[in-house]
Amino acid sequence: MYQVDELSTPKELSVYLEIPVATLYAWRYRGQGPRSFRVGKHLRYRRSDVTDWIGRQIELAIGPNR
Repeated sequence: MYQVDELSTPKELSVYLEIPVATLYAWRYRGQGPRSFRVGKHLRYRRSDVTDWIGRQIELAIGPNR
């Protein structure tokens, strides 16, 4: 059975990451930010996708061997 993950709106995620909502939309357009999807016309982010993306950003910043 599929387990439901917590979802965030762009506004909620922008508060969490302390970045403008416009940055999230720009990242989505360029394919750079956390994975997102639409529920009808509403954009949502799964918490697990955001956590995975943050982990990748940390590895890119400090390198895998630190």
